[in-house]
Amino acid sequence: MSKYNALWEYMQENDKDSYTLTFDQIQKIAQTPIDHSFLKYKKELLEYGYQVKKISMKEQTVIFHKNQPDASAAKDTP
Repeated sequence: MSKYNALWEYMQENDKDSYTLTFDQIQKIAQTPIDHSFLKYKKELLEYGYQVKKISMKEQTVIFHKNQPDASAAKDTP
Protein backbone atom coordinates (compact mmCIF):
# COMPACT_ATOMS: atom_id res chain seq x y z
CA MET A 1 0.00 0.00 0.00
CA SER A 2 1.50 3.30 -1.09
CA LYS A 3 0.99 6.75 0.31
CA TYR A 4 -1.10 7.66 -2.76
CA ASN A 5 -3.55 4.72 -2.58
CA ALA A 6 -6.38 6.97 -1.40
CA LEU A 7 -5.91 9.10 -4.53
CA TRP A 8 -5.82 6.08 -6.86
CA GLU A 9 -8.96 4.65 -5.23
CA TYR A 10 -10.73 8.02 -5.44
CA MET A 11 -10.09 8.17 -9.16
CA GLN A 12 -11.17 4.58 -9.77
CA GLU A 13 -14.37 4.98 -7.72
CA ASN A 14 -15.40 8.22 -9.46
CA ASP A 15 -14.59 6.71 -12.88
CA LYS A 16 -14.13 9.86 -14.99
CA ASP A 17 -12.31 9.84 -18.34
CA SER A 18 -9.92 12.51 -17.10
CA TYR A 19 -9.11 14.55 -14.03
CA THR A 20 -7.26 17.81 -13.54
CA LEU A 21 -6.37 18.12 -9.89
CA THR A 22 -4.36 20.78 -8.12
CA PHE A 23 -1.54 19.82 -5.80
CA ASP A 24 -3.75 20.98 -2.91
CA GLN A 25 -6.64 18.74 -4.03
CA ILE A 26 -4.27 15.79 -4.30
CA GLN A 27 -2.98 16.49 -0.80
CA LYS A 28 -6.53 16.59 0.60
CA ILE A 29 -7.53 13.33 -1.10
CA ALA A 30 -4.29 11.43 -0.44
CA GLN A 31 -3.75 12.96 3.03
CA THR A 32 -0.12 13.53 2.03
CA PRO A 33 1.59 16.34 0.14
CA ILE A 34 2.66 15.73 -3.43
CA ASP A 35 6.45 15.60 -3.63
CA HIS A 36 9.23 14.25 -5.86
CA SER A 37 8.35 10.66 -4.90
CA PHE A 38 5.07 11.11 -6.82
CA LEU A 39 7.08 10.42 -10.00
CA LYS A 40 7.88 6.95 -8.65
CA TYR A 41 4.42 6.22 -7.28
CA LYS A 42 2.53 7.35 -10.40
CA LYS A 43 3.39 4.01 -12.03
CA GLU A 44 0.99 2.33 -9.59
CA LEU A 45 -1.87 4.24 -11.17
CA LEU A 46 -1.80 1.93 -14.20
CA GLU A 47 -3.21 -0.82 -11.97
CA TYR A 48 -6.26 1.40 -11.40
CA GLY A 49 -6.79 2.09 -15.11
CA TYR A 50 -5.33 5.59 -15.27
CA GLN A 51 -2.11 7.32 -16.19
CA VAL A 52 -0.53 10.70 -15.52
CA LYS A 53 -0.73 12.76 -18.69
CA LYS A 54 0.91 15.99 -17.51
CA ILE A 55 2.38 17.52 -14.37
CA SER A 56 2.48 21.31 -14.40
CA MET A 57 4.78 22.81 -11.81
CA LYS A 58 3.80 26.32 -12.95
CA GLU A 59 0.06 25.76 -12.49
CA GLN A 60 0.57 23.18 -9.72
CA THR A 61 -1.79 20.71 -11.39
CA VAL A 62 -1.70 17.10 -12.51
CA ILE A 63 -3.76 15.84 -15.45
CA PHE A 64 -4.81 12.20 -15.32
CA HIS A 65 -6.38 10.23 -18.19
CA LYS A 66 -8.24 6.95 -18.10
CA ASN A 67 -6.49 4.23 -20.08
CA GLN A 68 -8.33 3.32 -23.26
CA PRO A 69 -8.64 -0.32 -24.31
CA ASP A 70 -5.92 -1.28 -26.74
CA ALA A 71 -7.41 -1.13 -30.28
CA SER A 72 -4.92 -3.69 -31.57
CA ALA A 73 -6.10 -6.22 -28.96
CA ALA A 74 -9.66 -5.85 -30.21
CA LYS A 75 -8.52 -6.63 -33.76
CA ASP A 76 -6.96 -9.90 -32.61
CA THR A 77 -10.25 -11.13 -31.18
CA PRO A 78 -12.24 -13.24 -33.68
